[in-house]
Amino acid sequence: MQLPTPNEHNNVSLSKFESMLKTNSVLFFDADQFEEIIHYYLENGKIALAKKATKLGLQQHPSCTTLKLFQVEMFIFENELDTADVLLDELHQIEQSNEEIYIQKANIFSRRDLHKEAIVLLEKALEITLDQADVLSLIGMEYLFLEDYENAKNNFIKCLDEDQDDIHTDYSALYNVIYCFEFLEQNEEAIDYLNIFLNKNPYSEVAWHQIGKQYSILKQHKKALASFDFAIISDDRFIGAYLEKGKVLEKMKRYEDAIESFIITLGLDDPTSFALLRIGKCYEKLHNDDMAIQYYTKCVEEDGLLDKGWIAITDFYYKKKDYKKALHFIDKAINIDSENVLYWKRYAKINKKLQWFEEAEVGYRKALEFGNYEENTWLTRCDILIKLGEFEGAINNLQQATEFYPDSAEIEFRLAGLHYDTNNNSAGDFHLKNALDIEPEFLLIIEEIFPHLLENSGVKEIIKNHK
Repeated sequence: MQLPTPNEHNNVSLSKFESMLKTNSVLFFDADQFEEIIHYYLENGKIALAKKATKLGLQQHPSCTTLKLFQVEMFIFENELDTADVLLDELHQIEQSNEEIYIQKANIFSRRDLHKEAIVLLEKALEITLDQADVLSLIGMEYLFLEDYENAKNNFIKCLDEDQDDIHTDYSALYNVIYCFEFLEQNEEAIDYLNIFLNKNPYSEVAWHQIGKQYSILKQHKKALASFDFAIISDDRFIGAYLEKGKVLEKMKRYEDAIESFIITLGLDDPTSFALLRIGKCYEKLHNDDMAIQYYTKCVEEDGLLDKGWIAITDFYYKKKDYKKALHFIDKAINIDSENVLYWKRYAKINKKLQWFEEAEVGYRKALEFGNYEENTWLTRCDILIKLGEFEGAINNLQQATEFYPDSAEIEFRLAGLHYDTNNNSAGDFHLKNALDIEPEFLLIIEEIFPHLLENSGVKEIIKNHK
């Protein structure tokens, strides 16, 4: 429901209304004043005050449709959809040409996941409204809910065509158009559309930013850079443009220029962990280790929940073979987020390098618990359990792995060796034959992990018969 933002006159109405609430007195307001007061409270998220104003407004103006529509809006907000529906049906009997009735009815359908029915009503509203842009945007959103990105895109484009006057205050339709183009992988078409848009709005920093992102996706880095520069010319405090420019410069291996672009963002607003991380990465690629560590440290101090920051600083020390420092930082990361698979994998890998096998096994087990089902995780954990002499644990681990990798020779050869070593020869024979049928070249697993089995007469016989 579109109403003007309260001006000085309306602020007087607000003060008068709030004074009335404090004193429990009853003052008269005309319907327009109530509408402006309610709109102000809704815009500012003061729902309880909006409800009070609506109730008092309807007491003083019981036949005012706009106030009743505000009441409907609040019923919908509180998910009292049936009550809202009944009130809308009553209003529709009185005013069949009020587009807001169709819009709110569509809102109810949308809340009930009846998006096609919502679109039918919004198209009726479109026929009678003077504010087509808003309704086209709502239709676009319903098509998004239906994952019909082509129709969503077309409606958002129509919305932008209608809404040229407000284009610089609300870019949501433009962002939605580009979202649809990207989802449909129509990057060239997105560029064509944005060029048309820029012909009408040559100083639209958001459009320049978006066209730059499309060029970047297509790896047309020079065109992307030029676009981000135009975005910055249009608004020299546009942080997003500096960040994207930095990313492109980094891809072009122009690390010093990328650092310069990222550093500008630090002076425009509070530092972002993303910018600090990228600066650290660029310094690392320039082999300036001191500056790299300085920015990685700032990154994790700025945002302890950004896993990429902790991973960057851990991997930095891992590459330097300073495993104890790497472990120090991954321990800190795990203390903050103990369910992060990427942390546990690194924890396991570092402990394995340090030959702290019990801790490494814990790391791989945790990685599996939190959903990392890569074959190598199962295999490495198995090999560590074998080193620790925990053969039953290793067998259980591999049996779980077979659910994900039923035809893996690497799993089958290990299962064969483990069953032989735990005196279950029939199971050993079964898995050895399986493994040889799948991939005989992986017999080297027996040679590396269970070399003593090559002297076993039964094992020798199975290998010989298979050849």
